[in-house]
Amino acid sequence: MVRRSKRRIPEATVARLPVYHRSLNELAAEKTETVSSEQLAELAGVNAAKVRKDLSYLGTYGTRGVGYEVSNLLFQIRKELGLTQEWPVVIIGAGNLGQALANYGGFGERGFPVVAMLDVDSTKLGQTIAGVAVHHLDDLGDIVERYDVAIGIIATPAQAAQDAADRLAAAGVPSVLNFAPAVVSGPAQQTIRKVDLAVELQILSFYQQRRNGGPGTPSSAGTSSADTNDAVEPIERDPAEVAK
Repeated sequence: MVRRSKRRIPEATVARLPVYHRSLNELAAEKTETVSSEQLAELAGVNAAKVRKDLSYLGTYGTRGVGYEVSNLLFQIRKELGLTQEWPVVIIGAGNLGQALANYGGFGERGFPVVAMLDVDSTKLGQTIAGVAVHHLDDLGDIVERYDVAIGIIATPAQAAQDAADRLAAAGVPSVLNFAPAVVSGPAQQTIRKVDLAVELQILSFYQQRRNGGPGTPSSAGTSSADTNDAVEPIERDPAEVAK
């Protein structure tokens, strides 16, 4: 049963929708027709009550004793995430990180085709990386207009990140995914998300230290079992599925 909900979807729920989407894709590939909230919760690494609450924001409710129809739920999530159309992407920065992102085939497969790379390094201009041409950053406005670019990815050194963000804003690119090791800002109408690999490694370091009995573990910090039960579990993230 599907009812369209007009309620605002919380940001935490939006962050979990790509995880459900990936899990449902795996089930669809296995020809699974229905899935319970408990099964989906196990695949997504959350609890079943949270799954049911998240899906209720989409106006989607499972059938008691049957669960959710995989194909329909997959469609509902794809529609909510805007994955029923393609969103052209440009990458600013043709260095090692930018090239690695261009070579990642998952963007195009998931509806985010990379239409151009841009740089200011004259030695990189005119090159083709993974089938994508490298243009001068000054050409950004023309490329955005030509391809109706929706998303800009910043893969520059830290000192060049804000300039890249400013140029994307000036060109009218509404969404930015920032891989540069720097905080950037933009106009209020622009959405900016940051992927900081160093921060993610530091978070993993925290959990690794706890496994090894270092500072912050119950034994060394004197925390109670209630404190331990409230600990936040690490969440696997896929940058390509949140970009939007």
